Amino acid sequence: MPCYPVFLSVVLVVRNQAAQLEQILSDADRRLAALASDYELIIVDNASADGSVGELKRLTQEDGLPNLQVYALTKEVDTNTASWVGMENALGDYVAVINPLTDDIAFLPKMLERATQGADVVLARNEQRPEQTWAYNGAFAVFNALYKYFHGINLSREAPDYRLLSKQVINFILQHPQPAMAYRHIPATGGFSRENLSYSAPPRASHTKHLGDSVDRGTRLLVSTTRAPMRLVTSLSLFGAVASLLYSLYVVGVALLKDNVAPGWISLSLQQSGMFFLISLVLLVLGEYVLHMASLSNQGPAYHVAQEFTSARMTRQEKLNVEEVSTASLQPEPRIERAG
Repeated sequence: MPCYPVFLSVVLVVRNQAAQLEQILSDADRRLAALASDYELIIVDNASADGSVGELKRLTQEDGLPNLQVYALTKEVDTNTASWVGMENALGDYVAVINPLTDDIAFLPKMLERATQGADVVLARNEQRPEQTWAYNGAFAVFNALYKYFHGINLSREAPDYRLLSKQVINFILQHPQPAMAYRHIPATGGFSRENLSYSAPPRASHTKHLGDSVDRGTRLLVSTTRAPMRLVTSLSLFGAVASLLYSLYVVGVALLKDNVAPGWISLSLQQSGMFFLISLVLLVLGEYVLHMASLSNQGPAYHVAQEFTSARMTRQEKLNVEEVSTASLQPEPRIERAG
């Protein structure tokens, strides 16, 4: 396996995995040391309720693992937001995002090879997915069908979570008003040079996802990445206004051309069509206003880092060609003047 002369950052999101952390990080450190000339392991603890933070502190001590950067969140957030915590703090030329439970880090050399050959985005899909409930799988299929209809891309197949991004892509996403949300879809829809790879490896552990959280995240992703849902509302409002206006013209035509019209039908129909016309116009204006305000909204931070600490040993600092010189050696030698 070649050792690439790049600075590689790897982001791992963990939660309640204290018993497995040392094994996961030791294996990742061993592989990265042989893969890149410089590297860093960024661990985002997603508000673990066990002793994960204490274990991470132990692993960053003098006798622990090198090149660790740890961010412990105060509350649990979705996986995309937690991944972005590490990505926006990454310093590497390339940044990889790995789920230690489902993604195989052994496939990372193949991804880095494609990246160094010119791909800005390298996406890897594991053919062996963890088993989920039938309700989750159904909602997952509906979401991907809707997203493909609106954007022409199947996120689960064409933009999996296991990815390697260049620093240019990270800087581009940083300019987005909601980078944590944009991170999920922009690498696949932003027009970057992209490579889609697939592999087959058994997941390290099964991880049952909560349907409610997934539906909420999927809805926010659909709404934030396209105006189609709100455009549908405004289109229906416009259709209702036009239909009401046409119906009013029809009622007026019946009043002018028909003699045997039921008493009160004309006035009642005009009143109803006029009210529907006004309601449709109000909904149309409100819909456009909501779209405008949504584009200008500036939400608060999606996460907050409670603790941040790094390894006591950094291998890239050990490689620097720096020689310590004592202050005494920098003092000029005293001049001796001879009397003559």
